[in-house]
Amino acid sequence: MTMQRDPQRRQVAFEAAKLLYTRDESQYHRAKLRAARKVYGGQVRVSDLPTNREVGRQVLELARAEGRRIHPEDSDDTPRARQGRPAGRPPGHAMPYPPGHPMGPAARPQAAGPRVDRFCVYAMLLAPLEKIRENLQAHPEGDLLYHSLQVFELAREQLPYDEEFLLAALLHDVGKAIDPREHVAAALEALEGFVTPRTAWLIEHHQDALALADHTLGARSRRRLAASEDFEELRLLARCDRRGRAVGVPVPDVEDALQYVRDLVEMCGE
Repeated sequence: MTMQRDPQRRQVAFEAAKLLYTRDESQYHRAKLRAARKVYGGQVRVSDLPTNREVGRQVLELARAEGRRIHPEDSDDTPRARQGRPAGRPPGHAMPYPPGHPMGPAARPQAAGPRVDRFCVYAMLLAPLEKIRENLQAHPEGDLLYHSLQVFELAREQLPYDEEFLLAALLHDVGKAIDPREHVAAALEALEGFVTPRTAWLIEHHQDALALADHTLGARSRRRLAASEDFEELRLLARCDRRGRAVGVPVPDVEDALQYVRDLVEMCGE
């Protein structure tokens, strides 16, 4: 029976991915149930449902397929952003750090295949966070999307032209919609090829930085982190993460946050 259902399980993952990719669903579990009912046409067993990671891989395959369809001749995954400076920033603050500055944007991640709009991938990964709530003592602010947008806004106040740092702040918890038990590993897997190594490093170690701030990180781990040239930015990310748990504070929506980062790319001429 399992052998016969393996192809159907893959089909369920694909159908669920389509629901998420087209925004017909924002929750993995509901998308999987709808897809399973469509594929199996009857009783659905939990063991027949694909994992969130299986569905996530299918979503990324859909994104890559869309890139091939729209840009068959293009192998650069850097999106074309609209003209203009970041919203809400006066002209005197519109210039980015010069090339080579340690807080300026680094080389953009390059995909081996056709161009994929990485900002669409970011939006897809962020959407399910709106339905996720954690322990109210640790996260009184409510859902994880609101938390992520708070962290992004706090990060923008500190380093408004550091694209990699801003993306780490915005995307640091996306793995919790995929695998809550191993959310950092899940986030890194989903974002592979769509963020720079520096952004990935900040996301990978943001929990270590929280432990460091709580004085619960071992001395050896602290020395490893401190050896990185991005150690201070990592500590700043942890402070933003800790502060981004307020109730009722204004935040940008996902589209505005991503557009701000797009504008940084445009200003740098990339």
